[in-house]
Amino acid sequence: MVRLKDIAQLAGVSIMTVSKALRDEPDVSAATKARIKALAHQYGYVPDSSAQGLRTKTTRLFGLVIPATTNPIYARIVFAIEERVYELGYDLLIAHTLNKPDREELCLRRMLSRRVDGLFVTPVYRFEAEARIYQEITARKTPTVLLGSPAPFCKHFPGVEIEEATASYNMTKHLLGLGHRQIAYFTGPRDAPWAHERFEGYRRALREAGLEADDKLVFQSGNTIEDGTKAALQMLNEGCHPTAVQAVSDPVAIGCAEVLLQQGIKVPEDISIAGFGNILTAEYFRVPLTTVRQPKFRLGVAAVDLMMNLIRGQKIVTQRLPAEIIERKSTAPPRKA
Repeated sequence: MVRLKDIAQLAGVSIMTVSKALRDEPDVSAATKARIKALAHQYGYVPDSSAQGLRTKTTRLFGLVIPATTNPIYARIVFAIEERVYELGYDLLIAHTLNKPDREELCLRRMLSRRVDGLFVTPVYRFEAEARIYQEITARKTPTVLLGSPAPFCKHFPGVEIEEATASYNMTKHLLGLGHRQIAYFTGPRDAPWAHERFEGYRRALREAGLEADDKLVFQSGNTIEDGTKAALQMLNEGCHPTAVQAVSDPVAIGCAEVLLQQGIKVPEDISIAGFGNILTAEYFRVPLTTVRQPKFRLGVAAVDLMMNLIRGQKIVTQRLPAEIIERKSTAPPRKA
């Protein structure tokens, strides 16, 4: 491995001069800098990041802990974060929790053991008010930015999130505007704050329209296509016949639509279906899905900007980004009786 000492000997200068030249310090002449950089490139010199970290007490590493990159919602967020930190001269370590608290704790501990300069985390939601690993992160004063809605055990960390309740409210208003009054709702995971916010947006829109959320029109689901399938089958088995279904997420909406279409129920002629998230499949499903488009790339960029402000010691607050309705072919006015 070529060392600073080797480049210094080849250039006939001191090690300090080589170090300053490679860092573009102003007290080294442009000609000397050019000569040293050319030698470094010629001989394949690579800075020792570990040694630099010992000197600066930084690692130029960020940790990103999310449920899974197989979840299409995270693909654009991860891409945005990675691109932004690359521009800033950082590397990114990525770990998946698979929505398991024990695995989340292990992932975060491994990140801390690598002395990352900061953490981006989508929390694994649970009902407990406290979580030991988040207390440890607080005690270590590791800069941390949340991706998504906070929960009681991590609410003191800043973050970037979507205006979940407002976006869901606007979707219900869209369905009401088409003339729907019997709107079923497929809820999300019971322990996820974002799912509660979306459900509250639905209920608020109904209240403002002079309607009350009917428990018979609310079906518990999770966040997968399979969950949407099960909820749709339950709805049919219970003899419930709404004119529209609003789902907590696109996968749930797609699972629901697939069941209904297999039963010969036409979308949107017989029933409208709306999702949330605007995953790629939503646009290319056999009935293109009306949904909420989340600004996933902007969310990732905003998270990095928030992190850099946090590292600089600036005063920061959680950012809430607006989302917009994307109307496609899965929603239409209800069939006239």
